[in-house]
Amino acid sequence: MRNFQKEALILSVRNTGENNRIVSYLTKDEGILTSVLYGGPKSKLRSLVSPFNYGNLYLYNDEVKHSSKITDFDVKKYHLTFRESLFKTWAATLAVEVVISTKCAGSPEECFVMLNGFIDGLDLLDEEHGHSGLIRFLWRYIGLLGVQPDTSICQRCHKPFFSGTFGQNTLQYRTGGANYSHSENGFVCSDCYSSSFDNPEGLMFSELSSRSVVYLQATSVCEPSVSRNMKLSKEEIENLKGFVYSLIESSVGTKIKTLHSGIGIL
Repeated sequence: MRNFQKEALILSVRNTGENNRIVSYLTKDEGILTSVLYGGPKSKLRSLVSPFNYGNLYLYNDEVKHSSKITDFDVKKYHLTFRESLFKTWAATLAVEVVISTKCAGSPEECFVMLNGFIDGLDLLDEEHGHSGLIRFLWRYIGLLGVQPDTSICQRCHKPFFSGTFGQNTLQYRTGGANYSHSENGFVCSDCYSSSFDNPEGLMFSELSSRSVVYLQATSVCEPSVSRNMKLSKEEIENLKGFVYSLIESSVGTKIKTLHSGIGIL
């Protein structure tokens, strides 16, 4: 079929030639695709096909040039609050860069649901809650990449960090908190952390509060409402952001430009 449509989230738009643009977009079944958008600055279609807009993308397949061009875009979601918030724009850009760099983590359908859910949620949240929303998205995406560290037990002694049930006020956390070992990609308890310094060469740890580690665990295994309703201090939010930023960049395996360019905003 030469004419077809795709349910798509616009990821990025870049200029090519004098008036044309190359558009990258995310689809559920095929992952990240690119098509050409023709038209000058006054084109109505050009204003519709903008990053983070979501809807039905109409395309024409050119079998001779082995390319497709965008003929129309029925936008379902505009995410208008991004225009009023520099943080939201940068947070969404960070998420998009991670998705593009990892090619949807090899799971287009899961990535499609996850990224759309994050951008929709970010549009509804205020900036304060947007920071914790970004932490949750990146942590879940690290899980999609298959490199998410276990937050339930100590990597060395294998004793659990907490007991009880989320959401029923029965959660008991092990005294001493947890420290993330970058070399082992896992958390260690305070006892094992102390013994590490008998042989300190090459050690690198990130320290998180017990509540922060429970927050990550809840993000991994519970319904989204559980972690959304958990309260964290500003210091805990900042520490978690630094931790997940470091971990996602390590997982991607390359420098994430948005992180370094927007470090004062993110």
